[in-house]
Amino acid sequence: MKKPRRPRDALYAEPLERLVDFTFDESVVQVFPDMINRSVPGYATVIDMLGILAARYARTNTRCYDLGCSLGAATLAMRRQIAVDCRIVAVDNSPTMASGCRTNVCADSAGPAVDVLCADIRDVRIEDASVTVMNFTLQFIAPAERAAVLQKIYDGLRPGGVLILSEKISFEDGAADQLMSDLHDDFKRARGYSDLEISQKRAALEKVLITEPVAAHCARLLAAGFATVQPWFQCLNFVSLLAIK
Repeated sequence: MKKPRRPRDALYAEPLERLVDFTFDESVVQVFPDMINRSVPGYATVIDMLGILAARYARTNTRCYDLGCSLGAATLAMRRQIAVDCRIVAVDNSPTMASGCRTNVCADSAGPAVDVLCADIRDVRIEDASVTVMNFTLQFIAPAERAAVLQKIYDGLRPGGVLILSEKISFEDGAADQLMSDLHDDFKRARGYSDLEISQKRAALEKVLITEPVAAHCARLLAAGFATVQPWFQCLNFVSLLAIK
């Protein structure tokens, strides 16, 4: 049986009279799988590896958190790879995202139990965790609030526990930053996005998705107390870090 075809992202395909700040509303949720796969280079690899990394560090009788779970891609990747008896907690502040994640989890018959919460991750208590994932989530939190979020995660991890943090990044060198941005645009064009779509979405995200250099993320993680911060993936201006307590 063929898998149902994903709805195609065409949210910015026509000129919009008034561009509003990007939000994870129902229109975005409907096309989100297509949107993120066509917008984030290496996304499928990151998701696959999240499951493998989680399986390595998950411990019996602990919790594994997916903070900013969207429709549950990282949650399901963890669930399908983790072999120990633990509990996965998936959190998203978009009611439509959380509902979609819950539907996808219920349709999946893999291992550990999953709780799906509709909540702001800044308000969720992290406790007795062996693995926490933030997959392209911190970038939507104001920079001034990021240290507190990471500190809360660190405090809630068991010794030896990990945070897997994936982010879109900027570069301190202006020429490198422009090159990576241009190559990212080329990536999106190669996947069918028009220049209009690219420019309108960029404008919608400008005040919502705030990028930082990878060095800033590493410094913040070390300041929170993590013993080791290791970049394990990078493609253009997207990176994923493994931080070990």
